[in-house]
Amino acid sequence: MKKAISRIVVPVLALSALSVSIAYAQQGPRPENLVKWRQSAYQVVAWNSARIKASVTGSYDKAEVAQAASTLAAVANSGLPKLFAAGTEKTRGWHETSAKAEVFSESKRFSELDADFAKAANELAKLAQAGDEAGVKTQYVALNKTCKACHDSYKASE
Repeated sequence: MKKAISRIVVPVLALSALSVSIAYAQQGPRPENLVKWRQSAYQVVAWNSARIKASVTGSYDKAEVAQAASTLAAVANSGLPKLFAAGTEKTRGWHETSAKAEVFSESKRFSELDADFAKAANELAKLAQAGDEAGVKTQYVALNKTCKACHDSYKASE
C-alpha cells in the first residue's frame, strides 16, 4: 500500500514543483533588476564616453578609443528600451531612478532616440576601428548630441 501511494505522490509532487518553477521562470526579471541593469548599462556608457573624451581632447590613443567605441556600440545595440518596462517607473535599482515618467508614456519616441544613439555609436566604432582620428572627433560630437536629446526629454536632473 505504501509503495502504491509513493508511486502516485512522488510524481505528483515532482510535477507540482516543476510547474511552480516554470510559472516562476515565465514571470521574467524582477522590476528592481531591470532598473539595476539599465543603471549599470548607462554607467558603462558614461565610463566609455569619458575614455573617448580623454583621448579626443588630449593625446589620441587609437587602441583606447577603438575599445571604448566598440563597447559603446555593444551597449547601444543591446535593446536598452526593454529595460524601461512597465512596473519600473518608480522602482529603485542601485539608487533611485532618474528616468522621467515620459520615458514610459512616450516609449515610441524613446525607442527612436535610442535607435539614433545606436546608429551614432555604430558609426563611431567604425571610424575608431579604421583609425580615423578626425572622423572620430566629429562623430563623438554627434554621439553626444544623441545622448543629450534623450537626457533633455527623459532624464530627471540630479
